[in-house]
Amino acid sequence: VQLQASGGGLVQSGGSLRLSCAASGFTLDDYAIGWLRQAPGKERESVSCISNRDDYTFYRDSVKGRFTISKDFAKNTVYLQMNTLQPEDTAVYYCASVFCLYGLSSPGYWGQGTQVTVSS
Repeated sequence: VQLQASGGGLVQSGGSLRLSCAASGFTLDDYAIGWLRQAPGKERESVSCISNRDDYTFYRDSVKGRFTISKDFAKNTVYLQMNTLQPEDTAVYYCASVFCLYGLSSPGYWGQGTQVTVSS
């Protein structure tokens, strides 16, 4: 089982990035996938998740309306489209298999982090 995160980078405030989380060893029917992030000196926080069973998605309040999570079954990949990025979005972003219902919990398999840096 492996999750491969990619797509991070340096962007100016107001810009966009799309993160990808490619799964191998299992399908998106098996596990919900979530994104978490950790900024320097701060605790890790949940960002978004998408259910493996239905269309349920979760977003933390600070990213609602700016981030969109989606999945491509053919590519076995989950995407996080991030628009109108702000400096406070700067963090290392991780994807993980999670329990996605009324929020995100119980991360299991982790991908490596991808750095997102938003300059003001």
